[in-house]
Amino acid sequence: MERHDPLAGTAGFGERWLLVEIESGWGRHAFFDSALDPALGARIVARAEEAGIRPLAIRRTRLRAPVRRDQTSWRWALVDSRPGRESIRWGRVDDPAELLAIPLDGSAGESSDAPIYAVCAHARHDQCCAVRGRPVVETLAAEHPELTWECSHLGGDRFAATMIVFPEGLLYGRVGAEDASRIVERHAEGRVVPELLRGRTSRSTVAQAAEAFARADTEDDRVGAFRPLEERPHPHGWTVELAYGRDRLTVEVGERLSEPLLSTCAATIAHPVREFVPVSVDRA
Repeated sequence: MERHDPLAGTAGFGERWLLVEIESGWGRHAFFDSALDPALGARIVARAEEAGIRPLAIRRTRLRAPVRRDQTSWRWALVDSRPGRESIRWGRVDDPAELLAIPLDGSAGESSDAPIYAVCAHARHDQCCAVRGRPVVETLAAEHPELTWECSHLGGDRFAATMIVFPEGLLYGRVGAEDASRIVERHAEGRVVPELLRGRTSRSTVAQAAEAFARADTEDDRVGAFRPLEERPHPHGWTVELAYGRDRLTVEVGERLSEPLLSTCAATIAHPVREFVPVSVDRA
């Protein structure tokens, strides 16, 4: 946090998501190291990924241990985060093996207009996510108990606490408890919190960075203010064309390598990471 690592363009890719309620404790990988049979967990993950869907474990916060151990039904959600196709469909199974039979084409489950707020609290993957994420998820759960979930690894441990808002797939970093409440309030208004937004997961990291730089230039915080039209690499970075109302923005995105850094709590060897830098934003 003291390094102020840039957030823009750091959201891992995910156009569609399969959320599965796994209330037990999680090991390093929630689907392989939990109350789920490891072989079943591997099949669920493989099936989702083969369909281009990103799996994510979810659970309620502060459940008593007996409740976690004696889970008798498993909620699931299929989320489409692609712009113009945003949707959430919920379902429930009594046997986790039934998760292998859920249609992944968006036809299963019941449609919901309610958002999902998921905060990474996956301690066995990286302890920072639990230390930073726990206060955030507890605050949100007190305010929005039906909408809030703990979730497994979202990527970017160095940006803990990390939080994702569905269905849009808006991934945030360095979120504190007060920040989370502000994110929820802004989302209800169709707006984002730009200074904490890592990117929208349905877009490439370059397009995420271009959108962040365009937001800073225009001071426009609407969720759907920008639409990527074209992304062209060149020797010095990328040229990204964005639709902005009736205008077309040309965003020049550069890159640099950071100084060697420890990117997770568990890391022992410092490595440089790629960072995006704004070059210019022009309106046509």
